[in-house]
Amino acid sequence: MTRFDLETQTVRELNAALHRLPLTGSAAPFQIVNPNGEHSIAVGVDADVEIAIDGPVGYFCGGMCRQARITIDGNAGQGVGENMESGQIHVKGDASQSAGATGRGGLLLIEGNASARCGISMKGVDIVVKGDIGHLSGFMAQTGRMVVFGEAGESLGDSLYEARLYVRGPVASLGADCIAKEMRDTHRAELYDLLTAAGEAGRVDVGEFTRYGSARQLYTFHVDNAGAY
Repeated sequence: MTRFDLETQTVRELNAALHRLPLTGSAAPFQIVNPNGEHSIAVGVDADVEIAIDGPVGYFCGGMCRQARITIDGNAGQGVGENMESGQIHVKGDASQSAGATGRGGLLLIEGNASARCGISMKGVDIVVKGDIGHLSGFMAQTGRMVVFGEAGESLGDSLYEARLYVRGPVASLGADCIAKEMRDTHRAELYDLLTAAGEAGRVDVGEFTRYGSARQLYTFHVDNAGAY
């Protein structure tokens, strides 16, 4: 195991070491202590490596990562997992706004709550939040899946494209072009798979969730509305 202490070493040194890891084959795990809310920890990692962060992190932790499996034993600041492409980021506390923004793949798992704009402009990432999410979550989400065990704030899925949102609790309000949709067997199966990935299969019933998606009206041209364009 490689151990980095961010009280005596810099984030730049840490990230440089992570960027030197080989793209193929498994790398020895990294342990990061005393993160103290530093920004941009473990960004741009492209390696098969376990990264354990012992404490809270600041902005953009794990951004643009591939392959890596990052565990944050604390809260995460703005943009955790921003534009992640594969691998997994596990936040054991709460996450600030824009968690998983523009994510293209992989799994972002948040044990606590996520603030506003969770999953905005998702492009294939899977996000599982075991608490609540804030307003404008899923804004302009294009593809991917988001699962929320708790409540959702105002304007859920505003200007949504084809991402699928599963919410267990009440929703304050739906955004433009976002509607509740039928839960078919294919959706129950994919939701069960996501619950399994989050370690909750068998403890949480897929039947307790409502699926939300695009009404496909906002981004579709209608000749009757030509004068409004």
